[in-house]
Amino acid sequence: MYHAIVFLPLIGFLIAGLFGRLIGARASEIVTTALLLVAALLSWVALFQVGFGSGTTRIQVATWLASADLRVDWAFRIDTLTVVMLVVVNTVSSLVHLYSIGYMHEDPHRPRFFAYLSLFTFAMLMLVTADNLVQMFFGWEGVGLASYLLIGFWYQKPSANAAAMKAFIVNRVGDFGFLLGIFLVFVLFGAVTFDAIFPKAGELTSQTFRFLGYEWNALTLTCLLLFMGAMGKSAQFLLHTWLPDAMEGPTPVSALIHAATMVTAGVFMVARLSPIFEYAPVALTVVVVIGATTAFFAATVGLVQNDIKRVIAYSTCSQLGYMFVALGVGAYSAGIFHLFTHAFFKALLFLGAGSVIHAMHHEQDMRFMGGLRKHIPLTAAAMTIGTLALTGFPYFAGYFSKDAIIESAYASVGHGGFASSYAFVLLVVAALMTSFYSWRLYFMTFEGKPRWAGHGHDGHGHDDHAHAVDGKHDDHAHGHDDHGHGDHAHTPHESPLSMLIPLAVLSIGAIAAGFAFKSAFIGDAYDAFWKGAIFTGKDNHILHAMHEVPKWVVWSPFFAMLVGFLLALYMYVLRPDVPGKLAAANPALYRFLLNKWYFDEIYDFLFVKPSMWLGKFLWKKGDGLVIDGMGPDGISARVVDVTNRVVRLQTGYLYHYAFTMLIGVAGLVTWYLLRG
Repeated sequence: MYHAIVFLPLIGFLIAGLFGRLIGARASEIVTTALLLVAALLSWVALFQVGFGSGTTRIQVATWLASADLRVDWAFRIDTLTVVMLVVVNTVSSLVHLYSIGYMHEDPHRPRFFAYLSLFTFAMLMLVTADNLVQMFFGWEGVGLASYLLIGFWYQKPSANAAAMKAFIVNRVGDFGFLLGIFLVFVLFGAVTFDAIFPKAGELTSQTFRFLGYEWNALTLTCLLLFMGAMGKSAQFLLHTWLPDAMEGPTPVSALIHAATMVTAGVFMVARLSPIFEYAPVALTVVVVIGATTAFFAATVGLVQNDIKRVIAYSTCSQLGYMFVALGVGAYSAGIFHLFTHAFFKALLFLGAGSVIHAMHHEQDMRFMGGLRKHIPLTAAAMTIGTLALTGFPYFAGYFSKDAIIESAYASVGHGGFASSYAFVLLVVAALMTSFYSWRLYFMTFEGKPRWAGHGHDGHGHDDHAHAVDGKHDDHAHGHDDHGHGDHAHTPHESPLSMLIPLAVLSIGAIAAGFAFKSAFIGDAYDAFWKGAIFTGKDNHILHAMHEVPKWVVWSPFFAMLVGFLLALYMYVLRPDVPGKLAAANPALYRFLLNKWYFDEIYDFLFVKPSMWLGKFLWKKGDGLVIDGMGPDGISARVVDVTNRVVRLQTGYLYHYAFTMLIGVAGLVTWYLLRG
């Protein structure tokens, strides 16, 4: 069964990739989607067999490499953590495949698109089933490659190419740290297989390692390097800049990569390596601080974005911060619980946004929407459910998982100190902002007067912050998600059934996933469900402590959510003139948020431009002047010049040769006379 779960997407990739032109676009769609649906059904079977039945098992596929002390097998590590991830990856991927049949129906390169989707899914499955760090790194790099291909799928667009390269390069920064962490694990433990590493972790708590001229606690250094990889893949603060730009890819790609799967790889990795992280409290503190900062930072930027996909992208970034806070305070299962529920409602929001974009003929700017609920009621209902789940409305999926993280952050204040207090405050504030920008998106898109009649660009009723500040749109106002731009002289229409079915299925998950699995993930059935798949130290009582926090802590995210909703209602339904006035009154703050805290500009100044200057210098001066001018190329050119001149002496006339010989004799005589 597990071979089928992992290899069916690979088979789909090979069929669509190699024979797509032969069998045609429709056959490619059907084959890849059918194989993914089978894999998804088998994944749910595996979840109930392993999570609610037998425990861990290991399936050997092949011996990968053996060199001296290093032995790496290709094997599947099947435990509860694995099967939870299998369900997330294959469920979302299969629904994205189905959705893409309708969304991409006009694209001439559909076989290539579906092949890339299946390749991405296979790489992600390799990552989550990994039995060792090398196999995990193989899957890690595989999803990086597949995301590059998917983000840059419309390679005719310069912006898509730039976004794909940015994602690839920024991820390589994090992956460099991850690779160093793997090397250090092998140095310390003499192995890369989890079963060999985990039992020894407790023995190395006091060991040190010299790195960059300093003595470090070995496990702390290892975890910090590994977490650097997670920061890149999961778009955490400082390495987050690639995620919003990745919206240049088709919307189904956004749902697959940036909602449920690739960006959660870092969260999965830290949870998988909990037996090491548990013995590195300093590293866990760093995880908490970075996670809380990311949750707050991304939420502030999401407040003012006008591109519907970018709002949801920053929401993803923020929610990943929540997950890392849970991991950092030791509530690993709460972090995975939020990963699980988030997959449903965030994929629902992205695919719902795709349905809106489809209805609006590829318009993504929310300022040119409004009043769509009457025209696309099913999409509006799905987006409402997704918004309720994201904001943590009682008994929806996000309510159970997000509130659990906030409670665990407060519960850890006793031993976590400042970092836990910092996290608790920022997470509650981020919950308020999440509610505000989520309902802002809903109201601007589905409520109020239509702003798309005719060409819709007459400026009436826009939430036009950019106009209020500097008289022009921000640079992302027209980041369209397709090859063309509709003329907006049409009536928006509901999406086809192939797009609505995934919305319906994900809506069920966004409503019920939290309530149905709360007990298993973080409640009374915890031990029976996890069976040791997640390790917690003997002093880690966070899951017990989080159920005993004061009532005001339990209610704080609900009130934050309520305040955010009321603010959005007031500013975008009751008084739609207020946002423009606020932006005009605070132009510096508005520009600061609109420009994403100027991280792109800072990185461009610090890293991109110096790299470009150095590259041009080495090309012009190093390669052109030194190597081509004076180096091997220059010397060879001079030799050719000399020989070209010497060749002219080969005239064929006897008296020329006699004259040359006389010059030689004269030279020899002169040399002997001068030598004395």
